[in-house]
Amino acid sequence: MAKEPAKKAKVKRPTPLKRDLQNEKRRLLNKAFKSSVRTSVRDFEAAIAKGDAAKIKEQLDDVYSMMDKGVKRGIYKINKASRTKARLAARAAAKA
Repeated sequence: MAKEPAKKAKVKRPTPLKRDLQNEKRRLLNKAFKSSVRTSVRDFEAAIAKGDAAKIKEQLDDVYSMMDKGVKRGIYKINKASRTKARLAARAAAKA
């Protein structure tokens, strides 16, 4: 049989240090998520510029989904998500 790698012993950290590690991890995840939301909004704006109705609807649905997920995760507040979705929907309606 293959040799098993030696297991690392758990490190007992003080609580404030553990919170710092957890906060940094969450900050990076939240930053990546917000970046993907901004990319999705840019894709929507590109679809608006092209005037492709099917693509506009698809991108709008994508932004809606991502904003709702952000609210569920606690990354965005509900009013920010609602405001963003309303503004994008108004732009889509004006283009249609």
